[in-house]
Amino acid sequence: MTFQSLQEQIENYKEEGKALFTTSSFQSHSIVLLHMLSRIDNSIPVVFINTGYHFPETIKFRDRIVEEFGLNLVDLRSAMPRYMQRDTEGRLLFTSDPDHCCSLNKTEPVDQLLVKYDIWINGIRGDQSKVRQGMNVEQSAPHNSMRFHPMLDWTSRMIFEYRKAHSLPHHPLDDQGYTSIGCEPCTRKLSPDMSEREARWFGLNKVECGLHTDLVK
Repeated sequence: MTFQSLQEQIENYKEEGKALFTTSSFQSHSIVLLHMLSRIDNSIPVVFINTGYHFPETIKFRDRIVEEFGLNLVDLRSAMPRYMQRDTEGRLLFTSDPDHCCSLNKTEPVDQLLVKYDIWINGIRGDQSKVRQGMNVEQSAPHNSMRFHPMLDWTSRMIFEYRKAHSLPHHPLDDQGYTSIGCEPCTRKLSPDMSEREARWFGLNKVECGLHTDLVK
């Protein structure tokens, strides 16, 4: 989807009276969509799903992008405090049950947002995983909401070229070998034999947090 078609679709949603928001992990590839949205309508809420486990570099990069792009940042956290997110043996959930950890910190908070909003602008790309490859540009979500995936047909090369053309900054951990950056305990540097998403939840049969599997109809 081009900038012009993205702009037209957002204007159509707004003319229909739809309430819009977007989510962002504030990785290098994420800021292409944020840059376009900031030029179209920077009042659209940009939700950062704050698990409490992010790299300090991610938080600093987020704050830099928000200031440079003039974004309307919303810091979203779990209703359950992190110190309570433990299993029956007292271990933090990311060590023993990462699916439950992701559900508490990501899926459940966004699910509640979908009660309030009509359109979730989401920056997933089809080349990131098989799950995402099978999704549509517009897809039904819980609570009669709609997922809108304007970057679905973009490739990593297109992301790189856009960032270069607009001189967009990159996440500082890129230089250290990280390409898919999530929570610090569950993220590893990418090795040559790994796909982009395999750097997340390293050593587990897990490449999705639930946002793009549970919050889809």
